[in-house]
Order: sequence, then C-alpha cells, then structure tokens
Amino acid sequence: MTESPVCLADPHLRPSGAPPTEGPREVVILGSTGSIGTQAVDVVTRHPGRFTVTGLSAAGGRLALLAEQAHRLRVRTVAVARAELAAPLREALRALHGDGEPLPEILAGPGAAAELAARPCHTVLNGITGSIGLAPTLAALEAGHVLALANKESLIVGGPLVTALAKPGQIVPVDSEHSALFQALLGGTRGEVDKLVVTASGGPFRGRGRAELASVTPAEALAHPTWAMGPVITVNSATLVNKGLEVIEAHLLYGIPFDRIEVVVHPQSYVHSMVQFTDGSTLAQAGPPDMRLPIALGLGWPDRVPGAAPPVDWTRAHTWEFLPLDTDAFPSVPLARHVGSLGGTAPAVYNAANEECVDAFLAGLLPFTGIVDTVAAVVEESDGVPAGTSLTLPDVLEAETWARRRARELAGTANQEMTA
Repeated sequence: MTESPVCLADPHLRPSGAPPTEGPREVVILGSTGSIGTQAVDVVTRHPGRFTVTGLSAAGGRLALLAEQAHRLRVRTVAVARAELAAPLREALRALHGDGEPLPEILAGPGAAAELAARPCHTVLNGITGSIGLAPTLAALEAGHVLALANKESLIVGGPLVTALAKPGQIVPVDSEHSALFQALLGGTRGEVDKLVVTASGGPFRGRGRAELASVTPAEALAHPTWAMGPVITVNSATLVNKGLEVIEAHLLYGIPFDRIEVVVHPQSYVHSMVQFTDGSTLAQAGPPDMRLPIALGLGWPDRVPGAAPPVDWTRAHTWEFLPLDTDAFPSVPLARHVGSLGGTAPAVYNAANEECVDAFLAGLLPFTGIVDTVAAVVEESDGVPAGTSLTLPDVLEAETWARRRARELAGTANQEMTA
C-alpha cells in the first residue's frame, strides 16, 4: 500500500494556531446557543484557567441566552446573523451589565460569524448547523487559527475550497465519529491504515424494512434513542443521511478512499468509530455518548481536558452490539459514496437538497422515505461543476440554490401525489 497524503486532521501533527501566550487559551465559539455551543460553554466555564472565550456567534433565535452567555463569559465580541437583531441584542446585554460596565462589540448580519472567526484568537469552534458554516470555516483557516470543526457541512459542500486552504493538522474534528478516528489513528502510521470504520447508532428505526419506514411521522423521527440534537441533525440520523455526510467528511479529513470507509451499526453508541490496520488489528475509541468529550479535545488539543465528561462505569455489565448496515432500507450511505466520488459541487447538491427535504418532511409535505429518494433525484439531475475543475465559493452557492429550488419542486409534486 502506498502512503496516504498528509490529511487535514492529522493527529500526528500538533496545531500551532496563534503564537503561544501566557494564560488561558483564547477561543471563539460559533453557534453558541445550539447543542454544540451550549456544551462548549459548559466545558470552558468549568475550566476557567484553561480557556477564555473572546467571541460568540449565534443565528439569533435564542437572543436572551446569547446575551447571558456573553455577559457570563465576559467576551469582547458578540455576533448575530440577522442585522435587525443588533438593537435588541444590545438592549439584552445592557440589562445584564452593570452601570459603567462596557458592552461587548456587536457584529450583525449574514457575514458576522465569518468576521468574528477571523478575529485574533487561538482556536475557533465552528458549531454552526448547515452549509452557512462554510464562510466562517474559510475565514478561520485563512486567519491561521486552529479550527475545531463540528460543522461537517462546510467541509462537505466546500471540500476543495477547504482542502486548498487548510494546513495539514490545522483542523481538529469535533464530530464524535471523526474525533474517534482522529484518536485511533494515533495507533499507527498513515501507511498502516487499512480501513476506517464509522459507527452509527442506527437511529430510532433500526431493524425496520423500507416498507415499514414509509409511514414514519416527524414525531417518531425526532425521538432519537441516544443523542439529544437539533431537529435537522436528528432527522438526518434517522435517515442515516448524517452517516453519509460523515463518510464524505472522513474521506476529506483523512485522505482514505471511499472503498476503505465502512459503516457499522452500533446501537449503544459507546464505540464512536474504529481504525482497522493492515496487520488485522482494530483500535476503537470508546466513551459515553456525551459530546463534551470531543468538544473538549477539539478545544484543548494536543492536550486532554481532565473531567470533560463522566467516564464509562466499568463496575457495571455492558453489552455492545455491532451490526451490518441495511442499505436497502437506508440508501443514504451508498448515495453519499456516489456523491463523494463525483466530487465538485455534487456534495453541496446532496446536502442542500437534503436540508430542504427534511423541512418538507417535518412540515408533512414529504414521506420519510421520500427524503432520500428526492435527494437522489436532485443529485441525478444536477449538472454542476465536476471534480477536477477549479471550484469557487460562487459555484457552491449557485449549486446549493439550484438544489434547494429543485428539491422544493419535487417535494411539492410528491405532496400532491400523497394527497391525491
């Protein structure tokens, strides 16, 4: 086997980030009011001597929480994605700050998170959900910061843009699966890696056949058996689209071909992923299903953060299962392999179409099985920028816009057929 190229997330390299300074590491948290962001705030507040948060960003749906976080962490800058929320955010901050206490700087508008990501700091944690995280990812990388990446969509839709900009080892993955691979890869050299094994909980519908999935309701799809996440990610876990995205992400992060990235179902979600080596041995990273573990590693790398989350209780009996993936019932993973192999703007089309289809499903406009079926149809129709062509950010945005429009059209047609 030939040696793989140095990967973006290479655990054998130590990220440099900003020049070392005395005192706590300065971090910026993007998406601070979401699931990843709130857990990141929990990690840093329990380790005040280790981290200091200089900036926060959020979409603006939980303005009171954003203001409270900013006040509690004494940040320099707060960013909100909607310009009209600047004034109410300022009022919320003023209500929390004492007389004479200066308010943090406020950035507002669609480019606010990217502007914040470029500000001086050591590490940027990108916990934004969706492809809107691409611009902040590029801004953080261009500024030379270490990027703790939880926003998988930015890497997937902008793969060539990110890989061209990121220095080897500059990205530390925060997805539990990719953090697990990152850690297990320390057990051997790049040339000794035979296969990456990405684990999946199987979601709430593990064991059901395709016919049984047709009548799934949004409430059922949002009831994940293991993880507490936002609605889009939770539905993606139910369709296993999330796992398809992770296969593409693993390929981009670690430079391993798609035919050497396998998905296995592990309902207990304690083994987060594994690396199989050429001698037949497999190294697995295990821990409780608690996102504070990969978040803490992303913020603290190359050092671990003591007490980031409670460990596995080895005084209790445990039974862990590993099952093959049913690709007939859940075709999203083979579709993702196809999309990843196409490259170019195809991953952006896959991701954008899926986001629209999830919205249609939650609104009752599309059956559960129609999500991936519609995404596949949009991918098939796409004639965007092919692999091997110089990709630009406008190319990605144009492909996404087309995919969203086409997905809405097909979802509307499917709804008419459902109600006919």
